[in-house]
Amino acid sequence: MPNARRPVLDHLVTMTDDVGMFQHARFDIPNRSFGYCTDDVARALIVAIEATRDRATEQIGAKLVTTYLAFLFDAQLPDGWFHNFMGYDRRWQDHRGTHDSLGRAVWGLGHCVARAPRDAWRRVAREQLDAAIPHIGALPHLRSRAYAALGLAAVAVAEPGDARITDALRVAATPIADAFRATATPGWQWCEDIMTYDNARLCEALIRAGTVLGDHALLHAGLVMLDFYASVVVEDGMFVPIGNDGWYPRGGKRARFGQQPLEAAALVSAALAALAATGDARYRSLAAVAGDWYFGRNTHGFLMVTNGGCRDGIDRNGVSPNMGAESTLAYLMSAISLADSQQQALRIAR
Repeated sequence: MPNARRPVLDHLVTMTDDVGMFQHARFDIPNRSFGYCTDDVARALIVAIEATRDRATEQIGAKLVTTYLAFLFDAQLPDGWFHNFMGYDRRWQDHRGTHDSLGRAVWGLGHCVARAPRDAWRRVAREQLDAAIPHIGALPHLRSRAYAALGLAAVAVAEPGDARITDALRVAATPIADAFRATATPGWQWCEDIMTYDNARLCEALIRAGTVLGDHALLHAGLVMLDFYASVVVEDGMFVPIGNDGWYPRGGKRARFGQQPLEAAALVSAALAALAATGDARYRSLAAVAGDWYFGRNTHGFLMVTNGGCRDGIDRNGVSPNMGAESTLAYLMSAISLADSQQQALRIAR
């Protein structure tokens, strides 16, 4: 697997102050004018929790966890929803955040409940998670539901028998499988008429939900979608994600540029989820192909990663010089997952 060791956190620390993680950067310098957002901080919390589980980064991770949890605590509205955008002046810039930000908040908080080493962190995260759960059934977008499902699945694994969590997980995941059954045809094994962003998270949500719920229909749908997606985006052993310069409509031409780092991270996670669910070694290879995208096996042959930061994307003219939050977090999440998978494989081999 590519560079399958835990990454350095230098750029993550640079991009974080005592409030949260800055959204954007100019080169590797934080761009304060864009402030912060729940979308990023929730994913940063996942990385920070994993950092606390490694002796080399435990102290750095602990400081980051408290910063990110405090941000999410402040972001949550009295009804359990979340703000998304905060300015550098520490004032919220919206009355109510997006559906994706709610889903990602549930994802990050669920990961904290499941994996945080401190009871206080788990309790604060669980309080926020419980307040957000009633909104999951009303989320109108499949990706928002997928993000929520990932957090809920993590809790369901760590705390089996919690009916509130498993019920919420089924509510989050089932509409994705329903959309697959309603939309898929022999030549289009997908849950929508167009592939857009963070595509493999839809597959991952079904695979993880199906596994923890013992629901073969959910698991099967996730695996079929993942196999189809891989057939679209892997070309001669290289990952070429769907770009945002046109996306990929059913029956149309897929966009090859406007490639975003979150696509590689999503495929790494989905492939590793499929590997855990099936034991099929081809999914380990698929995760490695996606991880290689960060290290130069991409359409421009460009190294995307420097000091734990990741460039913002690839377009037809080259590679972005900037290393913002979403890109950096995508790389860090995928690198941590690949390192953990390799360590697990080595333990099994022994």
